[in-house]
Amino acid sequence: MNGDDHPTRTVVVHCPQWPVVAASGISTSAGGGNDGPDPDPMVVVKANRVVAASVGARRAGVEVGMRRREAQRRCPHVVVSAHDPERDARCFEPVAVAFDALTPGVEVSIPGTLAFAARGPSRYLGGDRSMAERTGWIAGGATGGAEVGVGVADGAFAALLAARQSVRTGDPVVVEPGESPSFLAPFPVAALTRAALDVAVPVELSELFGRLGLRTLGQVAELDASDLVGRFGEVGALVHRLARGLDPRPLAARRPAPELKVTREVDPPAEQVDRAAFVARVLATELHASLSSRGLACTRVLVEAETDHGETLARHWRHEEALTPAALTDRVRWQLDGWLTSGAAVRPTAGIVRITLIPVEVVAARGRQLGFWGGETLVDERILRAVARLQGTLGEGSVRVAELRGGRGPRERVVQVPVEAVDLTAERPSARLEVWSPAARWPGRVPDPAPASVLARPELVEVVDADGEPVAVSGRAEISSPPARLCRPGQVPRAVVGWCGPWPVEEHWWDPSRHRRRARFQVVDDSGVAHLLAVESGHWWLEAVYD
Repeated sequence: MNGDDHPTRTVVVHCPQWPVVAASGISTSAGGGNDGPDPDPMVVVKANRVVAASVGARRAGVEVGMRRREAQRRCPHVVVSAHDPERDARCFEPVAVAFDALTPGVEVSIPGTLAFAARGPSRYLGGDRSMAERTGWIAGGATGGAEVGVGVADGAFAALLAARQSVRTGDPVVVEPGESPSFLAPFPVAALTRAALDVAVPVELSELFGRLGLRTLGQVAELDASDLVGRFGEVGALVHRLARGLDPRPLAARRPAPELKVTREVDPPAEQVDRAAFVARVLATELHASLSSRGLACTRVLVEAETDHGETLARHWRHEEALTPAALTDRVRWQLDGWLTSGAAVRPTAGIVRITLIPVEVVAARGRQLGFWGGETLVDERILRAVARLQGTLGEGSVRVAELRGGRGPRERVVQVPVEAVDLTAERPSARLEVWSPAARWPGRVPDPAPASVLARPELVEVVDADGEPVAVSGRAEISSPPARLCRPGQVPRAVVGWCGPWPVEEHWWDPSRHRRRARFQVVDDSGVAHLLAVESGHWWLEAVYD
């Protein structure tokens, strides 16, 4: 590294449980503390895992990363809320606005975490320590007394870990200039994968470091950078820089020319998020295309909005990885949502008439796999254009794509998610069958192959034995007699020539309102058609049909 590669003195404000704060609707105008009685315990879950938990839930033994079932077992009266990034961003905008009086350079990385350069505020507030105390006071009032940490250090990563330490101690943590490497040295390598500033370090890499005997950041920093680059490539260089207390990339990151900004008029003025979000999507695609044609990718963007009354709103968003069109669109939509739906102190007095995206920092694009004859394939281009047209016509959430999930029944294994939640240009392991190994299959899951047609709604049918009596399944999953005929409404009864099963399932036994017991069978009728049947509470249902 050259001698000019110095990290930027940075302040990070970090609220680790921000999703809970946003979900609980705690007012950001009051300055309540943490000394009063805790409200109802609450957790926020994503993909059936706890991503945030309130103080009361954690006191009951709930931990972040725990499965929802285990969290409800430890705290039966806990309130469960689904993870909603748009809600988190919308509620976080008043917090970011509160710091605009302290410095104009506030950058939001993810809702709940913001950062700004320490140099200016530190000078006029009398040093880093007094600045950190003032920052903590502002953060406490803006978040309604939620758990907030303030960290000051050389580099955003060291400042983030200092802020996390501040959450535990209750006081701001200031790492003296030049002391970031020694401050980071005792932290475990796993701290790299838990970065809240979107630093992309794979979990597998930290586990591999542990198997190699590299358990702390100090041990990683002692290695030669060329060895890590030779073994792990670009991510190895990133890990080495972070462990040494440097910024994720050198300061040589290029600043874009002014003509790279994109702007678009909104006519009539937009006072609703949906109309403004459509313009934001168009701008994000245009900006990404403009940068890609120059071999660049954006890592820091300034979102500007001008209202019909001449007001100008602006906010920086940073992402340590290159912003894809989908990621850029999300951040612009979150910001517009925060402006248009916040309280009177933040909300503009008129509709938005112009939106501008300014790439503040760009890096060389990593590139993407091209078509066989060069360039993106024609099919890719048509798909992306078709998706954009449908979204523009039908609105947000109108276009959905398939995702593979865990589950026992065929309807549970494939779900539809909004296209805004995925990047169609990137590899999507959750859309590939080969990633679901046999070891990941759920107990009671019907074996492969999957049925060709899954009914939108299960169809009530009758299954009888050779004597015409209904076939039943006991609580021990024992069948009363072999099925002989399958009777579907409006069709001629068919003889059953082959069957297998049952595959019994008992789900949600801990929740009386959702508790279900069922057993599934595969049967083949005399026409050669195979069916997937389920019996529950004495009734038979047709769920799917095999080819």
